[in-house]
Amino acid sequence: MTTTTTTATPVVAFDQVGKGYGSVRAVDGLTLALRPGETVALLGPNGAGKSTTLDLLLGLRQPDAGTVRVFGTSPREAIVGGRVGAMLQSGGLMDEVTVAELVRLACALHPKPYQPCDVLSRAGIAQIADRKVDKLSGGQAQRVRFALATAGDSDLIVLDEPTTGMDVTTRQAFWATMREQADQGRTVLFATHYLEEADAIADRVLVLHRGRLLADGTAAEIKAKAGARRISFDLEAGIDEPRLRTLPFLTSIDVSGQTVRIQSSDADATVHALYGLGLFPRNLEVAGLGLEQAFVAITAAEEAKSK
Repeated sequence: MTTTTTTATPVVAFDQVGKGYGSVRAVDGLTLALRPGETVALLGPNGAGKSTTLDLLLGLRQPDAGTVRVFGTSPREAIVGGRVGAMLQSGGLMDEVTVAELVRLACALHPKPYQPCDVLSRAGIAQIADRKVDKLSGGQAQRVRFALATAGDSDLIVLDEPTTGMDVTTRQAFWATMREQADQGRTVLFATHYLEEADAIADRVLVLHRGRLLADGTAAEIKAKAGARRISFDLEAGIDEPRLRTLPFLTSIDVSGQTVRIQSSDADATVHALYGLGLFPRNLEVAGLGLEQAFVAITAAEEAKSK
């Protein structure tokens, strides 16, 4: 990845941004900055404000409060200047045109266009260039959207659930292409429900919850923020689940057959107490939470605080 500096003008800057729909605050006092060359994952449960945040960044909606700047200018100015490429879930593709015709149009409209044949090849859709857009599968349509987002030399690429509908092989090829984009110094911001993608791809992870920034850091830092670890083991004798629930620092427990899976905020103390109960676990494993489990733990804790 390209080395970043904190003195550079932020690629994206949200300053106390708010956006509401009636009584619902989709974005609530959001402040964040993206730096050049970062690959950033935007996570959050449904209704967290991810799509509204991307709409504000792209100038598709205007904030009720605060400011949004892209490369130090308004989103509209940055987009007109060809500095932003976007792949959105919302909005359909033009009907009754071929994939090649649509890509050629996108290239013709971009201030710094690539050659259409190169765009088709990079997106992995050269073989369906002559197919009508309305005859594409879901995964093929996603790759066409990606081609439109990368039709020219943009400095920021914004992707909303980019791999929805793609098979595993296509997803892997897609992210290989996006790594190349980031390695060339571009900033990549993507919203996803595939948390394994965020874990594997992103330099930085942003977690939104009810329109607020709940966590911001590397995937490892987000996992550490959850403050819990996973403990799993087998018990050959009958499992007394109520007794296991008396273990200290327990945050969750799941029993399946002879296997017990626990989350604990102090794994050492929990394991010590487990032996103190006179139990003799087999195949004992203690590990940190994956990003998905950490995400669930962090957002669940926030929900509990708001009740």
